[in-house]
Amino acid sequence: MTYAPPYPHPQAPVRRWWQHPALIITLLVLIPPAGIALAWLSPWSQVKKVVATVLAGLWFLTPFLGDSPKKSETDAKPKAAAASSTAPAAAPSPSGPASYVGQNLKQAKSSAYAAGYDSVSHDAGPADAGQLDTDNWKICFQSTAAAPVGTRPTLDFGVVRNEWPCPAKDGDPIPHTKMPKVVGLTFTKASETLKPIDLKSVDPRSAYTDVTLPTAVDDWTVCFQDPGEGKEIQNPKATSAHLTVVAPATTCPAAEGGRLHPKPTPPSNDEDPGTSSSAGSSTGSGGGGSVYYKNCTAARSAGAAPVRRGDPGYGSHLDRDGDGVACE
Repeated sequence: MTYAPPYPHPQAPVRRWWQHPALIITLLVLIPPAGIALAWLSPWSQVKKVVATVLAGLWFLTPFLGDSPKKSETDAKPKAAAASSTAPAAAPSPSGPASYVGQNLKQAKSSAYAAGYDSVSHDAGPADAGQLDTDNWKICFQSTAAAPVGTRPTLDFGVVRNEWPCPAKDGDPIPHTKMPKVVGLTFTKASETLKPIDLKSVDPRSAYTDVTLPTAVDDWTVCFQDPGEGKEIQNPKATSAHLTVVAPATTCPAAEGGRLHPKPTPPSNDEDPGTSSSAGSSTGSGGGGSVYYKNCTAARSAGAAPVRRGDPGYGSHLDRDGDGVACE
């Protein structure tokens, strides 16, 4: 006799095809809304259903919240490469190009190119000279070129030579420094007056051919100047000023190249040398010619002192120290 068990084994619930875990997980990844719906119809525990819903929802909303990390990384690489390749030709800043006025043309062109600009240049003076050697020019004016050189914006520089001053306006005459008047000043004062021009040199010259300049002529007076007063100095560093000077208390000559002590004029053949107040005889003593001075007083009266050996009227009786210069 067979007895039925008092507690029969419960039969397992039948699982439908759409309740299969593999299908639900696949849909949670590919089609999150459908996956979430099937998860809640499955025999999963409450905790699993909540976790699956949260993860699938986040996965579903990620594309709408921002680019995925992989896409952001991919997009960043080409942009970085493009930025590095175009760095030297970067677009100008919103504030515009920097000012290069006052800079050397060669240096300014290089700096402008690095900042994203091409450049051209022209003579800021009326001469319209070309700038073959850009290192010898400086910038006075800067503007935007009417026609760019290429695809980049182009700057137009108005330039003059490094040693020249800038004109008041682009195209105006160059205001070259003019030579000031130094005639009548001492050599020291004249040198101080010319110092701001920054000349190559300031050289003294003797106004008289028979006067030798000493080592120092600081207190000597300027009689003539070259360059003359008012002359333009276009290249000061290649220009020397020559100042013709005389000793203190000495009168300037009427023209350069004269003698402070003119040679006495010998008497003519038909003139009796004995009639001259300064003549003692018709023969010179060591000086040659027919001029004779009895003493230094006579020589000075004739304007011949000092009398040097070889000059008319020179005599050993006048040259007491025998140095070749009488009546010093």
